Amino acid sequence: MERHVELGGVRSWYGEQGAGDPLVLLHPGLVDARAFGPNLAAWSARFHTFTPERRGHGHTPDVAGPLTFEQMARDTVAFIDTVVGRPTRLLGVSDGAIVALLTAVRRPDLVTRLVLIAGPAHHDGWLPEAIDPANEAPEFMHAAYGEVSPDGIDHYPVVLRKMAETHRHEPTLTPADLGAVTCRTLVMVGDDDEVRLEHAIDMYRGLPDGELAVVPGTSHGLLVEKPELCNRMILDFLEHEAVPTVAPIRRRAGAKA
Repeated sequence: MERHVELGGVRSWYGEQGAGDPLVLLHPGLVDARAFGPNLAAWSARFHTFTPERRGHGHTPDVAGPLTFEQMARDTVAFIDTVVGRPTRLLGVSDGAIVALLTAVRRPDLVTRLVLIAGPAHHDGWLPEAIDPANEAPEFMHAAYGEVSPDGIDHYPVVLRKMAETHRHEPTLTPADLGAVTCRTLVMVGDDDEVRLEHAIDMYRGLPDGELAVVPGTSHGLLVEKPELCNRMILDFLEHEAVPTVAPIRRRAGAKA
């Protein structure tokens, strides 16, 4: 089911599937909700899924001025408040993970469980080559944008330039910011990801209730490369409580990360 909602003055598109507890899914940057193609059916079989497309992405038009993660997080807060109507599980991928994390930092009361896939807490967490402004977007990304964007395919280079600038300066979350996330959080990356593995480990350690998954033999496209494995891990995290561990170190009572 496809719907629209006004978020921050922008007529924003979202998809809606399934039934049960809500799960909001935030797609990667420079693409749209179709990026969840290998995963959405499995997740929607267990949850009531929402797939909002952020300003300048997919069916949602661009706006004058910069595209910032902070504004996208404000839009996500408004989406949860107005469309979902209650606290929710929240999952984001790449740029979507940044937006999800910012949402949980700014409004921890709205997020009951958080999945951060292949996205950094600080722009220094990217490998430099991953956000090099000289990178050319593949032709299929141009074509996919043109298929659904109300702004037309010729506007895609504008969005590319805006997001290249944003990646240079955002996000800038600190360890203290990570400490404000109150829910269980899964940090997931590929072992050959665009996010530095050391940064992902620092995120995991900085989150009060963090868990870490490094998916072997995958890259930044881990959800597409090993969808069944990723789906199993994500659903296990989203559906079940944490198990008691036999020999905890980081999680033992009173331990410091």
